[in-house]
Amino acid sequence: MSTDIDDGHLQIGEVATRTELSVKTIRHYDEVGLVTPSARSAGGFRLYTTSDIERLLAIRRMKPLGFTLEEMRELLQALETIAEPTSTKTQQTAAATYLADCHTRAEQACAKLTKQLAYARELTTQLAEYAPPAPKN
Repeated sequence: MSTDIDDGHLQIGEVATRTELSVKTIRHYDEVGLVTPSARSAGGFRLYTTSDIERLLAIRRMKPLGFTLEEMRELLQALETIAEPTSTKTQQTAAATYLADCHTRAEQACAKLTKQLAYARELTTQLAEYAPPAPKN
């Protein structure tokens, strides 16, 4: 059964499934103002649009790279500024500069995570010789 609402909004459970974030995490992002649901149902349930889901996915990508909630907020605002045709040249330039800085930081974080993953794989390989054999069916 789908939780899609007639006007294109999704309830929080469906959003959690689509984003692989917990309902609790999505509620937290609402409480801190990172992703405010676009609407509420007559019963007060949070309702999300595709745009809201894209915002949640952006946050999900930032989290493992060490961005703070405030940095996430600033990055999302910069993305909105770049996409907004009424933004001034000064706003566009500032947003582009911030996004370039975030890009550099994300690349550095990815390199660090890649190295940590390599270490984890080395350990997994080392420990594999001590693992019991898989049961035969």
